[in-house]
Amino acid sequence: MSTRTSALDSLIFGVDIQSGDVRGDAPSYAVVAFDGESIERDVVSGRKLRRRIQSEAPAIVATDNTYELAEDKGALVHFLRELPSETKLVQVTGDERPEPLSRVAARHGVPYAKPPMKEAEAAARLAARNVGYEVSAFTNTTTVKVARGRSTGGGGGWSEDRFTRRIHGSVKTVAREVESKLDDAALEFEKEVTEKYGGYSQALFEVEATPSELPVSARRSGDTRIEIERERRDGIEYRPLAKRRDFVVVGIDPGTTTAVSLLDLDGNVLDVWSTRTADTAEVIEWIIEHGRPVIVAADVEPMPETVEKIRRSFDAAGWIPGTDLPVDRKLHRTREESYDNDHERDAMAAALFAFDSHEDQFDRIAEKTPAGFDRGEVTARVVAGEESVEAVLDDLSEDEESDEESTDHDPRELTAEEKEIKRLEARIERLEGHVEDLKDTIQQKDSRVSELEEELSESRREERREARERREVTRLERENERLKRELAEAEQANEELDGKLERLKELWKLDHSNFADVAAEKQGLVPVKPVEQFTKGALEAAEESYGLAPDDVVYLRDASGAGRATAERLADCEPRVVLRDGRLSEQADEVLFDHGIPVGPADDVTIQEIDELAVARESEVESVIDEWEDRAEQRRREKKSAKLDEVISEHRARDPAADSSG
Repeated sequence: MSTRTSALDSLIFGVDIQSGDVRGDAPSYAVVAFDGESIERDVVSGRKLRRRIQSEAPAIVATDNTYELAEDKGALVHFLRELPSETKLVQVTGDERPEPLSRVAARHGVPYAKPPMKEAEAAARLAARNVGYEVSAFTNTTTVKVARGRSTGGGGGWSEDRFTRRIHGSVKTVAREVESKLDDAALEFEKEVTEKYGGYSQALFEVEATPSELPVSARRSGDTRIEIERERRDGIEYRPLAKRRDFVVVGIDPGTTTAVSLLDLDGNVLDVWSTRTADTAEVIEWIIEHGRPVIVAADVEPMPETVEKIRRSFDAAGWIPGTDLPVDRKLHRTREESYDNDHERDAMAAALFAFDSHEDQFDRIAEKTPAGFDRGEVTARVVAGEESVEAVLDDLSEDEESDEESTDHDPRELTAEEKEIKRLEARIERLEGHVEDLKDTIQQKDSRVSELEEELSESRREERREARERREVTRLERENERLKRELAEAEQANEELDGKLERLKELWKLDHSNFADVAAEKQGLVPVKPVEQFTKGALEAAEESYGLAPDDVVYLRDASGAGRATAERLADCEPRVVLRDGRLSEQADEVLFDHGIPVGPADDVTIQEIDELAVARESEVESVIDEWEDRAEQRRREKKSAKLDEVISEHRARDPAADSSG
């Protein structure tokens, strides 16, 4: 199975320093341009290298050490900023702690030699195999700035105001054009504008895309300018080109929609993928990019031909259930995992049941594998190669022995690399029988690769656009539902307020006898304002609901319990009369009497209540007031008499002689 990737269809530059030092004298560089078939070699200066990268825009610039291109981190960031947006800088020897290039080249079977031109070629070939780490200092967020292209300090024959207005208007126009293009490209972005006299002084668009994906470019034209800048990371990031996982258990559900699920050797789900367009070769390619299969499993018996072909291509062990797995068992086994469709569920269930079947074997292999050995390698050879753990460990131990241990003249022992080559050759022989099956498929598909890639790219763009549209529709639907709820609540509150307003209007009309539109049947009535309890809180609630004003008729539903302060609060409202249910306290009665506020029982008046409002007959209210006036006059006379008796008593107490003489 070929592991060629899309990198081979693009131009790759392999670069190594030829002479000089990037920190001192101007260096020269060995450059190898590799497109998967032909190779072009050249030696150029640092400046010419940058110009060539700008003009040819290779997919990858590969090197064994990025600090041969820049003397420090700041210079490296500057170098990355100058790269075309479609060009990656790749360090083929690893991330922050690179390996020697010779070791990496040997591991991947790439020719290597010491001269700089050979090292540059090795770097290019390794990058073409997706070996190495992409070096990045920027995120996928890009800021597009639309701003003034000139100062607003004056415009020759123009007045300053007209000149400023024209510039700001031009910035606003260009900003709208940029926004329209971003919308048409279905890109997600945030906009922030600074409004000034006549338009905008600047507009900032924070776009979720790289500069190469933007439908606009940097330019300066007359009154406006457009600047494009990618968002910086906090530091330098190294991302592997091929995100390969180690040894995995693979579950496959073939059909019109093919689904693949990957587990690690501890039973954790690593990835799940489904496709309606990929053929068997593309499925194998996807698995290669994500792991090294130990077991390939299906959820039906016997194993489907497509799954068997994939299993043979990796020389992996196979697993199938005794009988087809029922849906309820698959649902139960995958209940804690997430998937997008039934095909992904079936592939995941096959992998999980295969893991369950081999879990004890995996545990025994792990227990027997000493520290320092690759458990995944041992497991793969035991499960797929049907070797014993001891034999695998002995073989791996022999591979690690040094040639220096042999001191006699016996036929020389094979080196570790030779042993590895021998083992791989044996494996190649086992695989050769399966290669022919794949060659026919590859030959048939190669002629269609270009058009399929173009269709796939267009399909992916369409899917991304549709996904953004779906997210936006969902967001707008949620916003619409929220606004509907708020509208319903507002309409309900409005209805309540309208009813209350109508009742208050009627009450107000009743309270103003000079209005001619008061209904005839309502003449002779007087509004009554109920108060639930004789407390400060109830008085404040009535005040807030419909107000307490001088000459109001106040109805206390529960007159008991009020003290002096509460009575003073009611007296301050200067009501015409207070109708009560229950008895007033002596203190409250005294305060209201002292303020000359009539108080009478509510039972003496016919009160008709509508919601929180009420009315009573004027004649009955007048009767209560008249009765209170009679009682008040009697009470004042009694108080006056009691006061006079008290004065006489005090006088006699101070002058006993005068009392006796009298």
